[in-house]
Amino acid sequence: MSIKINEPVSVNLVSGNPKWVLWHGRNYKIDKIGLHHTYRQGRTLYHVFSATAGSLFFRLVLNTDNLFWRLEEIFDELS
Repeated sequence: MSIKINEPVSVNLVSGNPKWVLWHGRNYKIDKIGLHHTYRQGRTLYHVFSATAGSLFFRLVLNTDNLFWRLEEIFDELS
């Protein structure tokens, strides 16, 4: 089941890729990075990462102007 979240999260990067996501006080270790793309909204560049952590799929977005991360969507393949 896919759920739109749109909440701020903390992300730990290693070599430019997300390795851990801190969301609601819980750490999720990223197992695999899927697609990565960028887009612009006005002058702001955004990086979008698709990642998995166990049975969870995350869509993470980095705003390069303020370096804030947002969790846009989560999908649990077990539900």
